[in-house]
Amino acid sequence: MFHNPNMKKLLFQLLLPAIAMISAGLFPVAAFAQLSVSNTVARPLFDKKTVGEIRLTLPTSEWVDVLDSLRIYGTEALSATVVIDGLRYDGASVRFRGDKSYAKGLRRNPFSIKLNGTSPGQNHQGYASLKLSAAVRDPSMAREMLFHEIASKYMPASQAAYTKLFVNEEYIGVFVNVESVDKQFFENNYGDSRGAAFKAGVDNKPENLPTTCKQNIFGSLEYEDNLDCYKGNFELDSRGGWTELQELTRKLAQEPANASQVLDVDRVLWMLALNNVMVNLSSYSGNYSINYFLYRDGNNRFQPVHWDLNLSFGSYKNTGSGSDLDLRALQNLDPLLHADNLYKPLVSQLLKDPLNKKVYLAHIRQINEENFLNGSYEKRAQELRGMIVVPFNDDKNKTYSYDDFQRSLNATVGKKSKIPGLTELMGKRSRFLKAHPELTKLPPVVSEVTVKGRGKFESQKLNAFYISANADKYPLRMYLYYRFADQDAYTMVPMSEENVPGLAAGVKSFAAQVEAKSQEAVLDYYILAENVGAASFLPANYTKQSFKIKLSELNK
Repeated sequence: MFHNPNMKKLLFQLLLPAIAMISAGLFPVAAFAQLSVSNTVARPLFDKKTVGEIRLTLPTSEWVDVLDSLRIYGTEALSATVVIDGLRYDGASVRFRGDKSYAKGLRRNPFSIKLNGTSPGQNHQGYASLKLSAAVRDPSMAREMLFHEIASKYMPASQAAYTKLFVNEEYIGVFVNVESVDKQFFENNYGDSRGAAFKAGVDNKPENLPTTCKQNIFGSLEYEDNLDCYKGNFELDSRGGWTELQELTRKLAQEPANASQVLDVDRVLWMLALNNVMVNLSSYSGNYSINYFLYRDGNNRFQPVHWDLNLSFGSYKNTGSGSDLDLRALQNLDPLLHADNLYKPLVSQLLKDPLNKKVYLAHIRQINEENFLNGSYEKRAQELRGMIVVPFNDDKNKTYSYDDFQRSLNATVGKKSKIPGLTELMGKRSRFLKAHPELTKLPPVVSEVTVKGRGKFESQKLNAFYISANADKYPLRMYLYYRFADQDAYTMVPMSEENVPGLAAGVKSFAAQVEAKSQEAVLDYYILAENVGAASFLPANYTKQSFKIKLSELNK
């Protein structure tokens, strides 16, 4: 295969350690074969340009009945062999998953697959757990994919990709493979997986909950005196953390101005803004306050993460007030939904702060402008659906017809469920948001950001970062957010207004100084400015790429 002698020699050197292990009986030949294949032809698990393939071999032909029983009566799983894009894993386990998305007797139910079921440490490209969504009540099969892709521009979000599923060689259908929110997710996104992780909503409430617990509050984060009450509304994936969750709810109820001590407030505002723009009401923003995670990171602050997004874009229609919304009400959903709702403290208590409210509305404006007003969401939805036309049509277990699938981009599907078409909903919604009085206020525009360097003939080195910036549209205040390491929480300092001659009307200049820890210190920062009616950031994509400057560069 290799005609170049140097390539042959290099390949032999690379394989020599594995060959030695095989000879000593320390490395199974099957595993070696799998390793060789995975290094050459492995498809990335969440590749968005191709449709993957997962094949399950289960030990019974009555697997639907068995998985139903396991789902209804216990927490155990069925043993399985899993082949992912041609790579085989024995010792895996399988369960049906989902709450309202699960239905007894269906072959096309959501699946939870653990590759390390009876084989500790086994994983595929670092992922030990797979979550397959059946895209229930989503005839377009694009809702989850679109939401995750858009959300990931602004905050940590699960990866998602399409995959075909076979069980015992029977084609079950095309599914959405959604990255599990687990320790690997936390390690990848926060650099630490040791914190407590809470999922809002529980499948089975614990018995003997205190009678004093508030009823039917789900994951609303209302404060409760009795710590045990939280166990009826959240699932905890660690040994401890209930006290910290209670403290979060206490801060929200009694000290909302100090919520940032235990909560990443900006990430929460992004979560709420994404829910609102994309009408994701099977979430904290809807009736039941479910389908999200809270992870306590290495800075002891809770981080929000979206989950179960197949009902986004108006597929679920209830806000918790009155009956289900019709199409017009979904299109005109108030951007300040729940701002006065005491039973939704993540919204009402945080938006009491005028700056938080301006930041939240700035996030809504940005999401709308970057994804919907420009029509990019529609183009992406068409691309996604084009990938799965054939496997969708070949699916004998599909809930919706091929005609429904084709119409669902632009038209309502279902006489009872009335699931709005994506463009039917978001075309008018994006224009409604653009014209909303809370979103037409012109924000300040930050410009001319300068970081002071050492003067040409100055012998004394700088020991601090001195940052200045201008903003127009009559700014009231400007804030500098900074940190010295990627996993640190940002520190916010108000910038001082400076008297700079020659500025145009409506333009002001601000500055702030940050002491450096060493000459090699690297400052990671972004700027927020606010005027009477609105706020804006620089850089606009600060959640993904903020400004960076090294002190030693300034001292050259």
